[in-house]
Amino acid sequence: MKNIVRLALSASALALLLAPLGIRAEEKDFYGDALATTRVVVNKTKDGVALQGYDAVAYFTDNRPVQGSPKLRSRYKGAIYQFASADHKAMFDAAPAKYEPQFGGYCGYAASINRLSPIDPKIFQVLDGRLVLQHNQKAWNLWNEDVPANLSKADTNWPGLVERNGTGGKVLVNVDKDGVALEGHDPVAYFTIGKPVAGDPEIDAVYNGARYYFSSKENRETFERAPAHYAPQFGGFCGYAASINKVSPVDVNIFQIIDDRLVLQHTPKAYALFNEDPHANLKKADLNWPGLTEKNGH
Repeated sequence: MKNIVRLALSASALALLLAPLGIRAEEKDFYGDALATTRVVVNKTKDGVALQGYDAVAYFTDNRPVQGSPKLRSRYKGAIYQFASADHKAMFDAAPAKYEPQFGGYCGYAASINRLSPIDPKIFQVLDGRLVLQHNQKAWNLWNEDVPANLSKADTNWPGLVERNGTGGKVLVNVDKDGVALEGHDPVAYFTIGKPVAGDPEIDAVYNGARYYFSSKENRETFERAPAHYAPQFGGFCGYAASINKVSPVDVNIFQIIDDRLVLQHTPKAYALFNEDPHANLKKADLNWPGLTEKNGH
């Protein structure tokens, strides 16, 4: 009941309640504490921004993509939305579910074939009041061969995609300045051929604020069907460090597949310490990771 009351508050009332705490309303996620236990899948940048910074409301009011401003922000389902005007921000704050992109801001056609693919924010439709984006022109063409059928398939697939790949609101992922994970190595190759393989920047996918490169389109398709399975554990940070409640970088060449999970380590010493009791240390890391994400994530 507490969360329901919070969600029912108007933006102005919320601002009044949060002001004494030193929290701006636009910084408070509309899902509040419920995100800790609610699974969500949202396509966002390494900085947590949805729609690559484009204004969600403008798709409806202007029928075109409009870049939002970092000075006009709201949080919803663990993602930051940016707006081109204060009016658009107010409209979103009053009814975020009305303006949020469908399928977590991932490609609509990909969702219809049970995958999570990135989008081009300039390729979109508003269908029966729902914002649907696509990966590229090919996806657009395939989607529009039968829009009602593909929309129905995407709606049917989406709950399963969220159940398999969803997280809480905050994420913590080890990426470079361009948002690329694993130093550009193919996450699927660790499983299929047991070694790090450089990916191709032209064959990419996004998940949890990170961009992944793949050595083949087949590996990308495999990843997009189950990204949570193939993405490195602990956000691609050191598994041993997570087991002692720390966050450390990794050497992408020092890894293991344990319990069908990709775990990387910082150094040979970290690898050795982790493997003194790998299952116990994996359990410790699992217990510590939510707190590390809450403390250090976005």
